[in-house]
Amino acid sequence: MEQPTPPRRILVVDDEPFVLKVLVRQLTQLGYRDILSYEHAQDALAVLQLDDHQVDVVFTDLQMPGMDGVEFLRQLVQRGYDGQVVLVSGEDARILKSAEKLAYSRGLRVLGSLAKPATREQVQQQLTGAATLEPERIEPEAYPPDEVARAIAASQFVTCYQPQVAFATGEVLGVEAMIGWQHPRDGLVPVERLLGGPQYAGVLNNLTRTMLPRTLEQAMQWRHLGEDFRIGVNLSIDDLSALDFPDFIVDAAASAHFPLSRLVLEISETRMTRDRLVSLDVLTRLRLKRISLLIDDFGAGQSSLAHLHDVPFDELKLDGSFVHGASRDASLNAIVKASLLLARQLNMRTIAQGIDDLEDWCVLRDMSCEVAQGRFVGAPMLGDALPQWALAWASRYAALAR
Repeated sequence: MEQPTPPRRILVVDDEPFVLKVLVRQLTQLGYRDILSYEHAQDALAVLQLDDHQVDVVFTDLQMPGMDGVEFLRQLVQRGYDGQVVLVSGEDARILKSAEKLAYSRGLRVLGSLAKPATREQVQQQLTGAATLEPERIEPEAYPPDEVARAIAASQFVTCYQPQVAFATGEVLGVEAMIGWQHPRDGLVPVERLLGGPQYAGVLNNLTRTMLPRTLEQAMQWRHLGEDFRIGVNLSIDDLSALDFPDFIVDAAASAHFPLSRLVLEISETRMTRDRLVSLDVLTRLRLKRISLLIDDFGAGQSSLAHLHDVPFDELKLDGSFVHGASRDASLNAIVKASLLLARQLNMRTIAQGIDDLEDWCVLRDMSCEVAQGRFVGAPMLGDALPQWALAWASRYAALAR
């Protein structure tokens, strides 16, 4: 197998001369020859301004006098640096993670972070990613509301389904219905990008009312997968601001002969209407009809606990950004444990999204989370593919349970 091409030039910034010398030596031992090293961030920035000093990877300390690492990263962004970054620090692991997330949010391509003292193997692992890191995906700009309205009228929206299974038994419990816009230029655009956007208020009014009846009718074809097979549907701001929405749900379920007790409506706090009384009116009536209410992306918002207190949610879905990697990150692990404990104390069903690998599966199973959703279980798929997936999953789980 051909080895990845090493980066052309590496810049190292650390105010401790001994640490700087060790890191340069490690890079040299790994075969890197074009290395620039500086004890002061200001000097490194001056070098980056020169046209003949194109740098591919920057290693930077965080705790430095004069200009600390966080300010240095901000200056890199302002100067248009388009290479990659590795953070190196003796600070607390949570500070490192925060700095890493901040750099990523500002558009830098972050390979990762290293705790001092870093070994040569750890340095090599970071630089291996430098050759394979995919270019940053740039989200397209928001679509004009009138374009979305025309797409709904033209039936350009399709529904895919991501399966959910029981951690304890592997039983197929249901699916989350995920609506996507089959955009003529941009391909499949997840409707999640639209549901919480205030600019789409009034535009998405017909989306749920068009797609939900079809979803419930299709779900009736999957009765052989389980008597209690459930369908999760995401609600928009428009749904939560329409006082007649509970009546629409009841009529749609009756037409499809779909039991209301098997319907789960997923709500993120970002989609709660500004008129909290209207949202509470709608959601309380839905619960009175024995429809389950799920608080989505739990932990990602700022007032999730307030919503748990005010709204009669009976299911909680952990945000995937906390779930994936919880086996390796102590902070994520603690957040997940606390969230699951809270849900159990409130007698809420727990679902973990973002179960993307075996480690995710094992750690959430061992924490007694009830339901798994993620690419390890199954990616979103068209409805016709679900029965075949169920057969394949049964075989996989049998091997997993041995």
